[in-house]
Amino acid sequence: MEDKIDNRINLYQRTVIFSLLFTLMGFSYNVWRMEVSENNNNIRTASFEMLINLSSLEQLVYSAYYDDDLKEGNPRKGWVIVGLIDDLSVLTDDEVKAKTTALKDVWSVNWETISTSQQTVDKVVGSLDSVREEIKILLNSLD
Repeated sequence: MEDKIDNRINLYQRTVIFSLLFTLMGFSYNVWRMEVSENNNNIRTASFEMLINLSSLEQLVYSAYYDDDLKEGNPRKGWVIVGLIDDLSVLTDDEVKAKTTALKDVWSVNWETISTSQQTVDKVVGSLDSVREEIKILLNSLD
């Protein structure tokens, strides 16, 4: 009789230990998955905002050069947009950060001639497209 009770107690103890381990594993996975999902959500949000600002900058460049409209195409406004794109890139990956740094460098060298030089427009738009492509690659790689 005492052996039966000891066997039952032993079985209950093993069941409790297994249940606790299973619960801890499930909880740990859930926390990890929520962290990954939150990180992906932050990357998506930053990427979409960057895409919106990239098109605003492209519109500014086209207004300055093709429309000769320095009110809509004011290069100083472009500095604000380029700065925002660069700031948002911190929430993405290293490749996007590198492309936005390159965009900032291209803009800093060429912003003064944006309304007069086709070559400048081509450089800036090329850099914009490069950032855009890298963002698309990043978005496609998210879990």
